[in-house]
Amino acid sequence: MTNVDNVTWGQSNDSVLQPLWDFLHQNHHDLLTSPLIPVFLSVTTYFFLVALYTVLDLLAPTWPSINRYRLHPDKPISWPNIWTTLGITIYNHLLYIFPAAVAQWLWRPPTPLPREAPSLWSFFLGILGCMVVFDFQYYLWHLLHHRIPWLYRTFHAVHHQYNQPFSLVTQYLSGWELFSVGLWSTVDPILLQCHCLTTWGFMVFNVYVSTEDHCGYNFPWAMHNLVPFGLWGGAPKHDTHHQRPSTNFAPFFSHWDWLGGTHTVSTPRHVARRAEGEKKRKSLN
Repeated sequence: MTNVDNVTWGQSNDSVLQPLWDFLHQNHHDLLTSPLIPVFLSVTTYFFLVALYTVLDLLAPTWPSINRYRLHPDKPISWPNIWTTLGITIYNHLLYIFPAAVAQWLWRPPTPLPREAPSLWSFFLGILGCMVVFDFQYYLWHLLHHRIPWLYRTFHAVHHQYNQPFSLVTQYLSGWELFSVGLWSTVDPILLQCHCLTTWGFMVFNVYVSTEDHCGYNFPWAMHNLVPFGLWGGAPKHDTHHQRPSTNFAPFFSHWDWLGGTHTVSTPRHVARRAEGEKKRKSLN
């Protein structure tokens, strides 16, 4: 007989995450059962990251140590662009996310918290599984919205008003696109029967890598520089997509673009020139 407190994918009482889960369970039980927790985590994570990247954008023109990592170091982010994208972001949150959060709070029952934490293996495997499923869903959505002119004009064109994305472009979206992304990130952990701690971890990580894809920076610690064999797209490839919209449709991984013949590793010309200049300087030294 399956106990309701048991969770899938091999959770155990001696999990590395059990002490953390016990602390949260004992001290913040009522808060964590609220259906608003996923929304709160996603929204706060997004605005924290956007604020951090925006500060870097504003400092970059006068700080060479930051500007050297920008994909477009000769094109600083302007205040008008910041206000425009921030305005659409706040508009979408007020018009779509806030009402959806209120609806969940009113009609969705409290989230039951299992006694056992997920094992470390199931925690990371669950996040990876959700990322793989989400990546496939968005790849198909993205491909269709570029291949069907009506879908592109009606829903996706707003996101491509910027051909050199920065962090606030992440949610510079139509309501339909925001709804689609939010639906998958909510439903996928349910389909994979993830522990709620795994679900929250996926939502935070999903927001992190989505913002990183649009941030306009090529930091050494970025996901595409940590994941080997070019399996992760990252900011350079998504930046290329905004300049060459018929390429690099997948949001995270690279395999669907490889299989679909839409993958490209080309980078902006000035980035290539900068790399060549650095290589020449090193050879001279």
